[in-house]
Amino acid sequence: MCASNTTQYQKYLELTPPPAKPEKDAPTGIPVSSSDQYYSDIPHPHVHIHVPPKPKVPWSTGLFDCFSDVRNCCLTCWCPCITFGQIAEIVDKGSSSCGQSGALYTILACVTCCPCCYSCFYRSKMRKQYALHESPCGDCCVHCFCESCALCQEYRELKIRGYDMKIGWHGNVEKNNTDTGIPPVVEEGMSR
Repeated sequence: MCASNTTQYQKYLELTPPPAKPEKDAPTGIPVSSSDQYYSDIPHPHVHIHVPPKPKVPWSTGLFDCFSDVRNCCLTCWCPCITFGQIAEIVDKGSSSCGQSGALYTILACVTCCPCCYSCFYRSKMRKQYALHESPCGDCCVHCFCESCALCQEYRELKIRGYDMKIGWHGNVEKNNTDTGIPPVVEEGMSR
């Protein structure tokens, strides 16, 4: 068995070309010659691939359809920081919690009396994620003049898209992973 390995190694050495010797004046860090078929000394022109943007879609509900979800409408009217926190957690994909975003919203509401300056950025972010129309006017105008209606619309949009707003981003991820019905992969290890 050892002799066959030796003969295979000798055949490999015969088939493998010797490595090229580098030039003496070559700058360091750049290969002078390479057997790599993908390497080239010729710079490639920048290739720009144009990916068309997603077509814009309308919102699932209108801005003034607040009473289609009466519970959320009342909550947003009396405590908009909770609705905003829930929206922000989903839009941020769990990188900020509902509590953090809601607390920051409340602080801005108390200090500046204008939390819409903060919440309009989340509307823009959400529109980009789901390719939604900027309607009926710009995001900042919608939040500035109709903050509660805008928050209700965003909440309903996420709810219609399948998010359970009460359990947050991580809860939705866990729920979607367990709903697939695929059992977890068990790797074979040591056996008795």
